[in-house]
This record gives sequence, C-alpha cells and structure tokens, in this order.
Amino acid sequence: LKVRVVRSSPPSSQFKATFQESYQVYKRYQMVIHKDPPDKPTINQVRLVPVSFEDPQFKSSFSQSASLFAKYQMSVHKDTPSDCGENEFTRFLCDSPLEAEHAPNGPECGYGSFHQQYWLDGKIIAVGVIDILPYCVSSVYLYYDPDFSFLSLGVYSALR
Repeated sequence: LKVRVVRSSPPSSQFKATFQESYQVYKRYQMVIHKDPPDKPTINQVRLVPVSFEDPQFKSSFSQSASLFAKYQMSVHKDTPSDCGENEFTRFLCDSPLEAEHAPNGPECGYGSFHQQYWLDGKIIAVGVIDILPYCVSSVYLYYDPDFSFLSLGVYSALR
C-alpha cells in the first residue's frame, strides 16, 4: 500500500494527473456504499456560470433557473407564486454586492458570485449559488428540482 499526499488547491500536477482515476474511485464508492444511482450528475454536467446579465450562459439559462427556483420554493418552502417570481429570484439570488474580479494569481473563473448549475438530460436540476472569494468559497443557497430529491443534490453540492 502506498499513500500519497497530493495538493488539491491549487491543483498540483499530480492531482491533475490522477483526477479522473480518483473520481472513478469516488463514484464507485458512492454507488456501492451510499447506493447513489449511476446517473447522478457528473463533472461534465456541472457548469459554473458568473452571475451577470452580460454573460451569455447566465442569460440563456436565466428563465430555466428562475422557473426551477419557483418550483423549489413552492414545493419545499410552501411559498406562493407571488413570493418567488422572476423579480424575487433576481433580488434574492442574482443581485450581489460582489464585483467580479480576475486577479492574476486567482482562480481561472475569477472571484465573485456564481450559479453552479447541475444539468441532466439538457435541463437544470439544481443550482448552487456560491461566492468565490480569495480565501474561501461561500455557499449562499441551493435549490433543486424536487422530482430529483432522491439524488441528495444538497449533500452532493456541499461535498463538491
């Protein structure tokens, strides 16, 4: 048995070289031990989108995200439709006091507010609203399609 400590942040060359293999071990563990279904979202189905109406991905997914937010709020929190319309969604999860910043030594995506979108079969099934800051990542909110609650997307998002 050989144990190796590999720097994950910032990602070392060893981390990058073994990432796929490590991910496959993790996925198998989750399926065997925690009975995760094989169709649980994968790396390629998670998109990090800056919260900006000038960003094409954010703009093109806005309506779908807002609709999912309303479905979640009404199902899980029993909000009324007027409590979770597009204006309320924008105010609560899109308007951020953080300004986007791309520091030379920062992450490739930069700093600021992001929507971490979880896609399955061409539709968004969950969104983690996060702030990426110089010394931490802050989870602001997570909402998901209640039809996919069996995937434990809140737990998956927190671990991710």
